[in-house]
Amino acid sequence: MKKKLSIEEKTEKVVTEIISRAIKAGKRKKRTITIAKTIGGQQIPVDTLNPKTEEGKQNLKDFFRKVRLYYIFFNLGKPADKNFISWRIINLPLHRRVKNVVLTMICSMMKGCNLKNRIYRMMGVEIGKNVEIMHLAWLDHFRPELISIGDNTLLGAFTKLSVHFYEGEGTFRVGYIKIGNNCKIGAGTGMAFIRMEDDVRALPGTALSPYFTYLKKGTVVGFNPPPKKCP
Repeated sequence: MKKKLSIEEKTEKVVTEIISRAIKAGKRKKRTITIAKTIGGQQIPVDTLNPKTEEGKQNLKDFFRKVRLYYIFFNLGKPADKNFISWRIINLPLHRRVKNVVLTMICSMMKGCNLKNRIYRMMGVEIGKNVEIMHLAWLDHFRPELISIGDNTLLGAFTKLSVHFYEGEGTFRVGYIKIGNNCKIGAGTGMAFIRMEDDVRALPGTALSPYFTYLKKGTVVGFNPPPKKCP
């Protein structure tokens, strides 16, 4: 039986794959791509983390000693540069991008149902029992395997979950989203990299990212309702 990977193990696997693709693209374009654990942290050349070399394997092991919520790739260049490298190319091969975006578009048009959940699971999303993903909710089509949703959780209509973020200037982030059990995500909520414990409630239209990366059990987040005036 195939071992079920944790969201942290999936993140390590995905980032390693992106590093490998970045090494190839960097050599082809003669550009040194770097990776860091924080926006202002030490930038490490991806060439030193090559999983195909013994030294690179050891460096990778040290790099992933503690898996972070997200990782940042730098120095992909600007579109006007001759040796510009698209973040899309190092993130995912074209055929997988096309397949994922078609399946995600189909799912977004479906109401919350078991078939919809089965398609998302086939794409790599970890979905628990009795999960409802409502009409026009959008789960990241680039790296759906970095999304984990617990049991009895509701994602409202127009909710958007994104596990990648392009910041311009050749900077690109990738990380994971982990939503606990019995969570209620109101319609129109947007989120990126976040760890959410059980029984969390996000009010409709809430922007969780970049303001929150961790929500404790039972947290309610959103805007206060306007004051009611008596006639």
